[in-house]
Amino acid sequence: MEFRKRIEELLNNFLETRKDLFLIDLKISAGDDITVILDGDNGVSLQDCLDASRAIEFNMDREEHDFSLQVMSAGLSEPLVTPRQFTKNIGREIEVLLNDSSKIEGELAKVDEEKITLVLRYRKPKDIGKGKVDVEEEKEIPYSEIKKALVVIKF
Repeated sequence: MEFRKRIEELLNNFLETRKDLFLIDLKISAGDDITVILDGDNGVSLQDCLDASRAIEFNMDREEHDFSLQVMSAGLSEPLVTPRQFTKNIGREIEVLLNDSSKIEGELAKVDEEKITLVLRYRKPKDIGKGKVDVEEEKEIPYSEIKKALVVIKF
């Protein structure tokens, strides 16, 4: 069996036993350095990474194929990629870079298989008279228009 296919199979078998975890990325370099990035509905613990690593490593023969393996969680600085990641972050502030290079920042309100919905809050000048008024509006953004989406970290 091809090396990559075997790794994918072992990883999928592990994820079948842990429905709260999901794969973000699997990279295998030309030198067979394997990097697995996981996320979870309730986060990813060190034990989760160890369990995933063992599920792969203990079922591979290093005599047959030499490799290095690194299993990690998706960090806060990693972009949101899957609908499941977006769902996990409902209620948080996110910044979305669109394909046309414009940026939108708002609270993630809804997620489905085709799009996300942000609540945008800003102030704009009154239509009549002086001063400004608070505005809150929803904006739907299809995944196809998203180049990159990041959770805004506030201190």
